[in-house]
Amino acid sequence: MDQAEVAAVLDEIAVLLELQDPKNRFRPLAYSRAARIIAQLDTNLNELVESGKLGEVPGIGSGLTEKISTLVTTGALPYWEELKAKTPSGLRQMLRLPGLGPKKVKLLFDELGIDDLAKLQEACTTDKVAHLKGFGAKTQAKILEGLAFLSQLGNRIRLDQAQAVADALVAGLRQCAGILRLEVCGSLRRRKETINDIDLLVSATDAGPIMDAFVQLPQVQKIVGRGDTKSSVLVAGIDDDNRRLAINADLRVVTPAQFPFALNYFTGSKDHNVAMRQRAIQYGLKLNEYELAGPKKSIACKDEEDIYRALDLDYIAPELREDRGEIAAAAEHKLPRLVTADALCGVFHCHTTWSDGAATLEEMAAAAKQRGYQYLGIADHSQSLTIANGLTPARVAKQQRDIDALNAKLRGIHLFKGTECDILADGALDYDDKVLAKFDYIVASVHSHFNQSEEEMTRRIVKAISHPRVTMLGHATGRLLLQRDGYKLDLEAVLQAAREHGVMIEINANPRRLDLDWIHCKRAKALGVQLVINPDAHSTDEFDFTSRFGIDVARRGWLEKEDVFNTRELAEVKKALADRISR
Repeated sequence: MDQAEVAAVLDEIAVLLELQDPKNRFRPLAYSRAARIIAQLDTNLNELVESGKLGEVPGIGSGLTEKISTLVTTGALPYWEELKAKTPSGLRQMLRLPGLGPKKVKLLFDELGIDDLAKLQEACTTDKVAHLKGFGAKTQAKILEGLAFLSQLGNRIRLDQAQAVADALVAGLRQCAGILRLEVCGSLRRRKETINDIDLLVSATDAGPIMDAFVQLPQVQKIVGRGDTKSSVLVAGIDDDNRRLAINADLRVVTPAQFPFALNYFTGSKDHNVAMRQRAIQYGLKLNEYELAGPKKSIACKDEEDIYRALDLDYIAPELREDRGEIAAAAEHKLPRLVTADALCGVFHCHTTWSDGAATLEEMAAAAKQRGYQYLGIADHSQSLTIANGLTPARVAKQQRDIDALNAKLRGIHLFKGTECDILADGALDYDDKVLAKFDYIVASVHSHFNQSEEEMTRRIVKAISHPRVTMLGHATGRLLLQRDGYKLDLEAVLQAAREHGVMIEINANPRRLDLDWIHCKRAKALGVQLVINPDAHSTDEFDFTSRFGIDVARRGWLEKEDVFNTRELAEVKKALADRISR
């Protein structure tokens, strides 16, 4: 087992222990802590085990050393298997529901015999859960909402999780001889927020050895189907909580001549493909996954660009292929020049150890500079978010003195003094105007009272972004992908208010959020609302969220360089922020 897999097992053991005895928090915490330590090791785990030095790692005692060593060397652990055998698998699924922790899941199991989602659904619909001590009608209603939400998800996983799985598969396949071209297709290539399966496409003259290699990759849990030119497997992965996940992956092998057509077809979307076939018909041609052909001969295409060119279309980037006007725009040479990651000059909305971040001001500045950024916007949490160590006004003043001192000695990077200021339940901001006046910029965000009505939430956010000091609206809907729906909100009204007051809307690049979504990014662009791509970074490596995932949302939303605030150079950004303060 590798480092990530070992961490995942340790985290699963922690969950299993807590499910069996929710009152005993010590043992689960020990395994959770060990999982984090292993996941963040900067030395090779296998080498530590082989050298016998694993026990020297702080936080890894003798018992854990023995278990981790067993996992690394054998890929199995009897203790883990025993815990799984004692714990119904459905209990772990129940933990995905909002408001259901191990203690409540255990109570449901002990009192009502509920050990899976189906039984939980039945118990809620027959009102049994509401009468259980510690639950009530509101909790039961929330559980039913959560069950409805989970039923819509199927086996989808987030973009970042799918990317990690696909990267591992591609790396394994590249070791196989005979592959001429290899591409990821489907919704992953179109950079959708969530992915149902992974599609891989290869061109080769002999598919057999490639199929053999694919089904034998170490990530493969189960072979679903094995054919001459297509194979389907179930692949293992790790989620952001170091829990195991699984996703289907398909590999198709085609000839070099078929590859451009197959790449275009299997990238999709289905609606885009239908529209492309209809356009081909208008030209007296037939387009499918194998060819573009007329009555007498096929039209040779070396790449996708040739396919679009043959139909008198500009090349359409994969992110735009959703049949939302891209073909008409391509025919009229009006496609946007999509923003690229290298156009970003800096980022805002980043956290440090002053609130709930993992890195200091100096460390975040160094990491931003290393990525070629000219500026970094610090935005630690405001005072009401005590769970995230929000800053009191006195701490704000001290942090700003530290930022000033740091700016005086830094070269090649500038720190902007900001805050992620809570939008309180009534739409007021979490600091008074005197404190707000000290910031270079302000990200206003909702972190509480998610259950307000659509009218209340809309009024609340509109009031907040009407404040003259608010610069950006953070994670506009509060959604957590595949985990929590956004709060009820009239986004059109919010976008209209943002335009009226000159407030930017954030594309939160954290792959758990990707909020604002691409559809509303396109609407914001149409209204003339400026977007800003922020990582919401809580550690130095999370800076990469912006260039890996936030940029995808922007491109899917038809955004160009001028639509994104943080593509501006430092001098222009300084002026824009200063102008807003002085207006």
